[in-house]
Amino acid sequence: MMPCLPNRGAGRIACAPFWCALLGYPCPMNERRLIEELGERINEALRDSPAADLEKNLRALLLAWFDRLDLVVREDFDVQRRLLERAQARLAELEARIAELEARAADKPPR
Repeated sequence: MMPCLPNRGAGRIACAPFWCALLGYPCPMNERRLIEELGERINEALRDSPAADLEKNLRALLLAWFDRLDLVVREDFDVQRRLLERAQARLAELEARIAELEARAADKPPR
């Protein structure tokens, strides 16, 4: 049986998160534990931060959680959407140009 390490401050045993982190695999955590841990971290951020740093700390905390959950922030999503729209427009232009060149080549008599 693999050894488990105590979970920070909770007094619970955390086998899977420890081994997932050690081996570099994403760790499947149940949703309830995930929400509890997020709540604990937010409470910790509220306790330890001055009011001026609260927004910055919460944003960093949430961005870290979003990263763990494979979520993206809206700004990153919008940038990728604009890049995709530009690429699709360029692809449509190139396809039209190829069709035009093929039509011209078909109209020319062979030499």
